[in-house]
Amino acid sequence: MAILRKLKEKLKKIIKENMPKKKALDISKESPKPVESKKQMLGIEELAIEKTKFSHPEVARMRRAMPQELPGEYGWDKIILQVRDPWWIHAYWEVRPQTFERLMHELGDEFYRCRRILRVYDVSQVIFNGHNAHKFFDIQINEHTNNWYIDTGGPGRSWCVDFGLLLPNGRFITIVRSNTVQTPLDGPSWITDEEWMIPEDMFARLYGMGFGLGRSSPVGKAWQERVKRALFSGVLASPGMGSSPVKKAKERKFWLVVDCELIVYGATEPDAKVTVQDREIKLRPDGTFTLRFALPDGKQVIPVKAVSSDNLEERTITPVVSRDTKVNSLVKA
Repeated sequence: MAILRKLKEKLKKIIKENMPKKKALDISKESPKPVESKKQMLGIEELAIEKTKFSHPEVARMRRAMPQELPGEYGWDKIILQVRDPWWIHAYWEVRPQTFERLMHELGDEFYRCRRILRVYDVSQVIFNGHNAHKFFDIQINEHTNNWYIDTGGPGRSWCVDFGLLLPNGRFITIVRSNTVQTPLDGPSWITDEEWMIPEDMFARLYGMGFGLGRSSPVGKAWQERVKRALFSGVLASPGMGSSPVKKAKERKFWLVVDCELIVYGATEPDAKVTVQDREIKLRPDGTFTLRFALPDGKQVIPVKAVSSDNLEERTITPVVSRDTKVNSLVKA
């Protein structure tokens, strides 16, 4: 019994001694796993940082909107007038279907017998009220037309256009009325009062520089003398719009140069306001003024209006000048 008791005590002692070692051994065996997993996590993070170092994410951009075509109609009754050049203007318009339906109910059967018309008014120097135009002319158009180029027949005028219906009895119904535009003159600036005028001798020098009267001119001396004599004797006027001396024909020495200019001059009270073709001009201290115009072929209408300083009186004088140049050549055998 004593021997068995001793054996049990030894066994218990051995077990007690071995238990902590086993736990430590087990812990030492299990400890590498967390370390390895930690290293793996660190490796993944380092790899992610390494990748982001060289990554360049694209900035989000606004999506580009595709251009859209302009609408064919805007849903209003309107006509627009614009200038193309001194002789031509252009009108474009829109009239709603509801407007034509209203006119159809108002006119009844007459609506189907009327014509669609562009009525072009010359409203130069007036504030147009529909009845005080200098003149007008009509252009018939079809129902599918919405724009038109208009030949005005003369530069330097103001124009307004009505789009409407012309009834069989001659009555005209305005549907829309345009803005007023002014066509320019078909020449350079014509105002040459004391601010712009130059002495005649200086003009002659400039004329000579432009047309070969200088010392270094390659033109023959005989031709130079002819032009000089004509210039200073008044036979040859200073050139107007589009004019230039005719070059000598190679086969013959005979030639002719003729041109025209228009000078408009007048006087009024020194403190009056004077406009020529809607443009205000500056008066000399004594109330006089001088204007110099190019005179191309055709009709020139030059309204001159003076308004008193107190705006109580107004006078208008309108010179109308026409030029028709005819050229005849005859070579005798």
